[in-house]
Amino acid sequence: MQTEIGHKNLAPERQKQVLTLVRDHGAIRVDTLCDMLSVSPATIRRDLEILEGTGALRRVHGGAVSGRALLDEPLFDDKTEVASGEKQRIARQALEHIHAGDTVYIDGGSTLLELAALLRDRSNLTVVTNSLRAAAELSAAGPRLILLGGELRRRSQTITGPLTRTLLQTISLDVAFMGTIGLTADSLTTTDPGEAYTKELVMSRSKRVMLLADSQKIGVVSFACSGNLQDVDTFITDKGAPEAFVKQLRKKGVVVETV
Repeated sequence: MQTEIGHKNLAPERQKQVLTLVRDHGAIRVDTLCDMLSVSPATIRRDLEILEGTGALRRVHGGAVSGRALLDEPLFDDKTEVASGEKQRIARQALEHIHAGDTVYIDGGSTLLELAALLRDRSNLTVVTNSLRAAAELSAAGPRLILLGGELRRRSQTITGPLTRTLLQTISLDVAFMGTIGLTADSLTTTDPGEAYTKELVMSRSKRVMLLADSQKIGVVSFACSGNLQDVDTFITDKGAPEAFVKQLRKKGVVVETV
């Protein structure tokens, strides 16, 4: 039987610890919290109920997710205004991982658009993309350009869904640069199942997967799972990323680069 330490740690202090763990993980199970804090499931459930009442988190079956759960997605043009400096630095760091002759995938998203802009003078590459904005950026000059076919998702300005499989299942990518709406220590999430489908398929077709995301995405949990951290080789983010989160990813074998 577990030893209750609730009498040693006052409830408010323990609940602060619970909230920190939920935010660091994005989503976490009750039994994991029990093990980490050495308290009973009943105690954890009471703490989660209290914290949910404050809006700090949301209880789900078997655990909790951060109160930063995101079920809607901003319009593309609105996203470009958020953390623009961080996104530019992340894109410049990603550029260091692209080599002459590579076949590169560029995902949708404002950080990935910054990367596309840096490739306008690189004629020694092949770029595959589902992003209308990235395609427009590279339409006049630059790499050989291949666009996915499928259904247009206007909110993200991307081509998504099962129809993208027709092309993706026939090609091999050297490196895929991916974006995400949310990121926890276990998974990547996005708002649209069709977009999630295409993201997972892209990652399965690439020799290397690099996730580009500013630190504001960390701890956000959105609607549809679009991949696992085990699918990611390198994560490039800004220096606002929590140190505990970075350590978790490195323990999982993910290379983390902060800029």
